Amino acid sequence: MIKTKIRESNFIRQLAIFFAILGPGIITGSVDNDAGGITTYSVAGAMYGYNLIWTLIPSFIVLMVVQEMNARMGIVTGKGLSDLIRENAGMKITFFIFVGLLLSNIGNTTTEFAGVAGSLEIFGISKYISVPIAAILVWLLVVKGTYKIAERIFLIFSLSLLAYVVSALMSGPQWGEIGHAVIHPEFEVNTNSLAMIIALIGTTIAPWMQFYMQSTVIEKGLKMKNFRYTMIDIAVGCVVTVVVAFFIMVACGSTLHPNGIVINEAKDAALSLKPLAGKLASQVFAFGLFVASVFSATILPLATAFYVSEAFGFEAGIDKKWDEAKEFYTLYTGILVISAIIILIPNAPLIKISVWSQVLNGILLPVVLVSMILLINSKKIMGVYVNKLYQNIIGWGAVAVLTGLSVALLIIPFFSK
Repeated sequence: MIKTKIRESNFIRQLAIFFAILGPGIITGSVDNDAGGITTYSVAGAMYGYNLIWTLIPSFIVLMVVQEMNARMGIVTGKGLSDLIRENAGMKITFFIFVGLLLSNIGNTTTEFAGVAGSLEIFGISKYISVPIAAILVWLLVVKGTYKIAERIFLIFSLSLLAYVVSALMSGPQWGEIGHAVIHPEFEVNTNSLAMIIALIGTTIAPWMQFYMQSTVIEKGLKMKNFRYTMIDIAVGCVVTVVVAFFIMVACGSTLHPNGIVINEAKDAALSLKPLAGKLASQVFAFGLFVASVFSATILPLATAFYVSEAFGFEAGIDKKWDEAKEFYTLYTGILVISAIIILIPNAPLIKISVWSQVLNGILLPVVLVSMILLINSKKIMGVYVNKLYQNIIGWGAVAVLTGLSVALLIIPFFSK
């Protein structure tokens, strides 16, 4: 009886610790399925059917390893990835890396507002109403809220992404064909397919995620003694990322691809599902797009403000007041305003901004990964918590593959002439 009570007490205590730690991994993973990601997965499904779903398997493995590195590095050093890059690589290299990341994330945030506009247009709401209201609400949540309040809202948003599972199941997927396509994918290797593969990897393992993950474990005050709970949080977040991506590709691969329907953005996917899978499937897809877009329009500028502020030694954090972190909040506000204004410009090239911001993510990712791997293998920085051999193999392997794909993307056009 006493032993049973002790076991129950330990279980409750461990559960309480887990829920206290819960957040960074799941939120980071969920935000990865943003409007740009949804657009990329939708276009991939419409263009290639089930034939690029296989990319999610290596992406999941690399994502798990990379996110674990970030959490471990943040907890051990108590410093953000930006801080560590600046201290160890110097200001010149830091400047060029972060200019590229800043431009990429302005493009990504613009895509989020395009998702807000497109999803609510399906329900008859003009972008000139939806985008300014969404931008103001997002700004208030971060600038006037606290980390605890924001985190709880973000976790609720994460659950809403399950809408894509429902939408995919309503589209009548062919499970046998999906299995065959994962094992024996069939597609022509050219600049379009390579750009799509880079975009898929770049949106599944986005560069900004590494900075945001490391910043949030520090902001949450996590410790190595509870690292196993952090790993569960990370694992759940990575599973959510890949499962949602899988079902988006399944939904579009099951309906749009067989009918030869070409789409340019996630809104097109929702509209195209209506005659093929029914009005409800279309609305569920649009709802998922709206939630993901608002969610990510909050996190992406926040992540950017975090890592740029850290890189240049400015104060950063949601729990700080405006006067305590002026640069952080000014940058956050500026990214929101610029991105929202771009969306409201008539005939802005939103599709190009969306897809190429994901391609830029894929090209920048090796640079970020190289910086991370070099830092986490330094005993001076990490002590006994340096990488294990398998982590280095996966990390350097990802760098080699992404670099090879980027080079191939550049040289194939010369051979195809």
